[in-house]
Amino acid sequence: MDAFTAGILQRIRNTEADLVRAREAGDELLAEVELAELEDLQRLADEHGVRYRVSA
Repeated sequence: MDAFTAGILQRIRNTEADLVRAREAGDELLAEVELAELEDLQRLADEHGVRYRVSA
């Protein structure tokens, strides 16, 4: 696995975890921000053929 792939997968995992925490805390604004970030990361991964599993 190259550095780009490892980095994007780690960022997706981190953002998914942040999204879960925001939702659990009831912070709707932060959840929206995290969801937008996650969607951007997933789009980037898709554009570069990086496979990932959505868990959030």
